[in-house]
Amino acid sequence: MRPHFPVAASLAAGLIALPVSAQSLFNYAGPDRTEKIVAAAKKEGTLTLYTTIAEKDLPALIQPFEEKYGIKVSVWRAGTDKVLQRTVAETQAKKYDVDAIHFGSPEMEALSREKVLQSIASPFHKELQPGSVPKHKEWAATLLSVWVQAYNTQAVKKEDLPKSYKDLLDPKWKGKLGIEAKNQDWFASVVEVMGGGEKGLGYFRELVAKNGISTRQGHTLLNNMVVSGEVPLALTLYNYMPEQAKKKGAPIDWFALEPAIARSNAVGVARRAPHPNAALLFYDYMLSEAQPRLVALDYVPTNTKVPSPLKGIKILQTDPVRSLDESDKWTRLFEETVLRRAGM
Repeated sequence: MRPHFPVAASLAAGLIALPVSAQSLFNYAGPDRTEKIVAAAKKEGTLTLYTTIAEKDLPALIQPFEEKYGIKVSVWRAGTDKVLQRTVAETQAKKYDVDAIHFGSPEMEALSREKVLQSIASPFHKELQPGSVPKHKEWAATLLSVWVQAYNTQAVKKEDLPKSYKDLLDPKWKGKLGIEAKNQDWFASVVEVMGGGEKGLGYFRELVAKNGISTRQGHTLLNNMVVSGEVPLALTLYNYMPEQAKKKGAPIDWFALEPAIARSNAVGVARRAPHPNAALLFYDYMLSEAQPRLVALDYVPTNTKVPSPLKGIKILQTDPVRSLDESDKWTRLFEETVLRRAGM
């Protein structure tokens, strides 16, 4: 279950705007924008990043930035809850250590509500997937965790695969479908795709009643169940999981019902960043130069100019505001509509 984040009282009264020089670059759109940011960032020479990025992936992302720009990145890495709590607590205490933050978009939206983040007018925003930048422009999605559908190639023929969510209602899928037990964000998004409200919920009720959906705790387990053939068709696996198993010779492949549902991680810059220009440079870097590096790490990029394992597939990002405000509601509906009916 995605944790529920109570948003504390506004911190606006305790915040002071960035220095004029830094503020001007956050909104600057001239042709020499990058040149100015790089020059100002090099003068600062360092930045502090709070993130949930996997420790094994950090060198591939951080080292190229440090080597190219000569800016040292100090990283504090922890789980989502701890990054959120530390960032908010330090801001409330007027302890301004962090420059940039990178973690889940719902949590980034929570920081925006706490007035922790700085609005940025980046030229790279226009290159990103739809839904990657909120109207307030205080964070931008950098990578997507995309749910795809995976099937056992010995149990299901490629030509028989469903072409739409509605096709899953075909009786031939009775007893063959599986889902991960904590994918309420995917569920909520598909409910909206299928008409929203009672119409969308009705789709899932019909699907479970007609064909059943077996549930598994954990994506790795579900992926293994597809490989073994126990679950011929899984509805919610992250794209890299069946792809990696396929490359190792397992009888598994994947496809995507459109729109494919994705949740995003995002980058933002603290309003009171002690090294605002270095943080701004890192922000732009994560949306541009770092994107191919994310692909090499098996992530799906948000920048549409970068070759993607899901290129050509329509993607719908989950709504961070819904994830933040309606987590309990959609967890309950998922349990009532899918898990309990499936005998979970």
